[in-house]
Amino acid sequence: MAPDANNKNSNDGDEGENKNKATTVDIPENAVKTLTVEEMYDKEKYDLSTMEQGDVFKMLDATPEGLTDEEVAERLEKFGHNKLDHKEKSAIIQFLLFMWNPLSWVMEMAAIVAIAVSNGGGQPPDWEDFVGIILLLLANSIIGFIEQRNAGNAVKALMEALAPEAKVKRNGEWKVIEASELVPGDIISVKLGDVIPADGRLTAAHGGVSIDQAALTGESLPVNKAIGDEIFSGSTCKQGEAEAIVIGTGLNTFFGRAAKLVGGSGDEVGHLQTILAHIGNFCIVGIVIFIVAEILVMYAGFRYAYRRGINNLLVLLIGGIPIAMPTVLSVTLAIGAKQLSEHKAIVTHITAIEELAAVTILCSDKTGTLTLNKLVIDKPAIKTYSDADGNQIIHFAAIASRAENQDAIDACITGTFGDIKKIRAGIQELDFKPFNPTDKRTEITYKLDDDGTVHRISKGMSHAILDLCTREKTAEVTAQLNADVDEFARRGLRALAVAVEDVPSGEVEGEGNGFKLVGLLPIYDPPRSDTKETIERAMELGVKVKMITGDQLAIAKETGRRLGLGDNMFLSKTLKDGPPPESGYKDVDDLVLHADGFAGVYPEHKYEIVEKLQNMGYMIAMTGDGVNDAPALSKANVGVAVADASDAARSAADIVLTEPGLSVIIEAILGSRQIFQRMRNYAIYTCSITIRVIVGFSVLIFAFKFDFPSFMVLILAILNDGTIMTISKDRVQPSPYPNKWNLSEIFTYAIIYGIYLAASTVVFFAVIVKTTFFQDSFHVDSFYNYPQSHDPPGYNDPKLHSIIYLQVSTISQALIFVTRSRSFFFMERPSVILVCAFIIAQLVATFIAVYADWGFTEIRGCGWAWAAIVWVWNVIWFFPLDLLKFTLRAYFDPKQQQAVAEVLQNEPSTEEQQTRRKSTMGGAGAQGARRSTVGSEGARSRRETISQATAKYYAPHTQHLETSHHHRNFARMLKTDGGEGVRVAVDRDELRRFSLVQAHHASKLLNGSDSNTRARTTTAV
Repeated sequence: MAPDANNKNSNDGDEGENKNKATTVDIPENAVKTLTVEEMYDKEKYDLSTMEQGDVFKMLDATPEGLTDEEVAERLEKFGHNKLDHKEKSAIIQFLLFMWNPLSWVMEMAAIVAIAVSNGGGQPPDWEDFVGIILLLLANSIIGFIEQRNAGNAVKALMEALAPEAKVKRNGEWKVIEASELVPGDIISVKLGDVIPADGRLTAAHGGVSIDQAALTGESLPVNKAIGDEIFSGSTCKQGEAEAIVIGTGLNTFFGRAAKLVGGSGDEVGHLQTILAHIGNFCIVGIVIFIVAEILVMYAGFRYAYRRGINNLLVLLIGGIPIAMPTVLSVTLAIGAKQLSEHKAIVTHITAIEELAAVTILCSDKTGTLTLNKLVIDKPAIKTYSDADGNQIIHFAAIASRAENQDAIDACITGTFGDIKKIRAGIQELDFKPFNPTDKRTEITYKLDDDGTVHRISKGMSHAILDLCTREKTAEVTAQLNADVDEFARRGLRALAVAVEDVPSGEVEGEGNGFKLVGLLPIYDPPRSDTKETIERAMELGVKVKMITGDQLAIAKETGRRLGLGDNMFLSKTLKDGPPPESGYKDVDDLVLHADGFAGVYPEHKYEIVEKLQNMGYMIAMTGDGVNDAPALSKANVGVAVADASDAARSAADIVLTEPGLSVIIEAILGSRQIFQRMRNYAIYTCSITIRVIVGFSVLIFAFKFDFPSFMVLILAILNDGTIMTISKDRVQPSPYPNKWNLSEIFTYAIIYGIYLAASTVVFFAVIVKTTFFQDSFHVDSFYNYPQSHDPPGYNDPKLHSIIYLQVSTISQALIFVTRSRSFFFMERPSVILVCAFIIAQLVATFIAVYADWGFTEIRGCGWAWAAIVWVWNVIWFFPLDLLKFTLRAYFDPKQQQAVAEVLQNEPSTEEQQTRRKSTMGGAGAQGARRSTVGSEGARSRRETISQATAKYYAPHTQHLETSHHHRNFARMLKTDGGEGVRVAVDRDELRRFSLVQAHHASKLLNGSDSNTRARTTTAV
């Protein structure tokens, strides 16, 4: 006969209720071995979600003591691992997609122009440029493909460090394993904060089990679960503790079956893709403008021959496109994520690195982050309210603590008591209600072995216990408790109250004679030794640290004073009631912005604080560790799960810390700013080169009818891209201010630098051909303006081509040393690999200019004298680039300094600050939790539409950054904000196999009942 798992539980009422709902079926002998997987999960024959609990154990050939290692091995082979297989795209398709984006399209257009349009004039097609462009495209795609694979593997390795775990009973013993190793028939244990690792049926429940299924079913409220009820993989335990038998893993879970219904998840556009699109569009628009201008000037004005004009257009098409940009930026992020992991910060959503760099306010938990989370009881300071002494009160509290799955308070109490085996010696546990964020207390009902009497003990927050007490509760006791709590708070001590009651009836659910307050335990969590220094460091970086704690206000203020955080703190009720009159703040927003912290905070308050700060236009990071922190972590721009956080907190977070303390977060912010600086430096550089190429060579045509060889622009691009790839590993100084993608600033820098570099070339050319300065001073060759009948016409001497090529190559590539530094370029040492790449590239460029004799591209060696002149000229023009940088910084930096100063001040905002903030809120309101870090959010709807349309084509460069990490959220796959509809294909047979409740939940999702759900098309197959 199959073992009945319910025999081990005392909740007979729940068991009977669920048996009434259960179905009875005929189960073949040794079903788990004789039936196929498809037969076992055919719900018309064997519905594991509704059949009798005993039949479930029989069907799965399981016992309450768990499976053996041999059974596990057999089932892994039959059912597979507990995960959803991800179908990889063909490597060939992935490679080809690297040549399918707007930047590549321009290069491909240039190749078509070179082979198909560049003809006439008695000359063959431009095979050299065609082959060169194809080789450049292939080289860039190969490098991008290899780097993407390497970066993707690095990301996967980081994700493996966050592989979900499960507590499972095997061979009669509890152990912790990776959730992917679970098989049907396993007995698992879940507690508050755990993500359910597989579908199962409850076999034991303690403390009112409540499961949040919103990630799967869209239900807004947690669902209470009793013995026999089904729990779904991917949902979260919000209250209580439970044991369950696994009935489905991998594709045979509710999540797995629902995922099979999704025919396509739609093209989600990541933030980095949008940035790539903005920058790419900027370059493309510039190229188009100057191509139109050249066509008008060359053909309508100068009456150029057809072929001569086409060659000049190729110069702009080839030289103006930053073909390596998508690869450089995405690889920089991936390498940065690996570097952050070395600082004990694992990034689960890699594009959050950009947002971490932009964080202006860090909302931090107190316990475990600002403090050691190593609680100790100050035994001499214990307060008693009965005849029980301090040791007895500690014993009472230890009895009301869990022996397993302990939190910090339980560990502190049992550790203070001593021998854990003696805590419950002579008593029998009848019922235990674990701590939950709502009740803020634990409760145990137990029986004494010697006389059989039943008693209860509850421990928890002082006021929660005081409200519970009814026996011997006088005004004097209440006043004394409040006075003692205030005294503890002034000393920075947390108060834990203990109360007891007798149960005369001897029944588990029997009414007691009323709880009596017996004592108050002072618990102290000392601050970390480095926290004060870290907070000062954060303020220097322009990051405001706010303490968000559930503790009492007095404790929060005392802790804030000790840490140098400040004591300008308020109770959470001020979020609803408004600022106190004496505070001077005009509204709640002003108070939330300038307060040092909040006390007495519940989960909904954390969420509200984050939301208010976001609506004011600030980028927010929130730390958390418990299941109650998950909503705020998900809402924040950057959710940070601290060390030893619950599964639910990790699931909601963007960054998971593997070491405790605030210093790890600050190191992560510094690291993210370095990563961002590399991307920003490259973006400014590449846009500047685009401007210098299209402006410089166009002006040379307009002013001097100078035709630069298009093939030499290809050589310039190849050497440039090869060097600039090293920027992803450059040594950079982090910005002293929060960073964000302020594209207006980037484009302003690019235009100024680009025009300056173009001017250096045009002036150099003018001095060469319009004066005899170089000829008189250094006795070098002169160049003449030959008539149109001459070959070559005008100033198009092959030696002059070499000279201009070298001038453009050296000073253009040297610009990276200006854009990468905040001070003078020589004050911040670059990485060795960047310097070496620059030296090699410019040696190659110099030797080409000095010695090359390439008739097909009209290049002839200019000699060392002209090469030396070029280098000296470029050095002279290079130094003022720093002055341009300082001038631009003098315009942009004060705005950043002003914003930082406003965040860090405690005083109420001025009228000017409030007006500026309201204007910011107007553009921030619709952005939601994940505000874009793109600056200048004015009226730009048309530009955004174009960028969104082109952004999806950069997906091959960024898809390795989009990690489907440890949490699995089916609802999130379907519930998105607007955009193209998701196509869902529904197989009738598969849909029919759902149980009634599952079909109901699935239909809610697939029919898009939520107002925020995309329009969907359901196709019956």
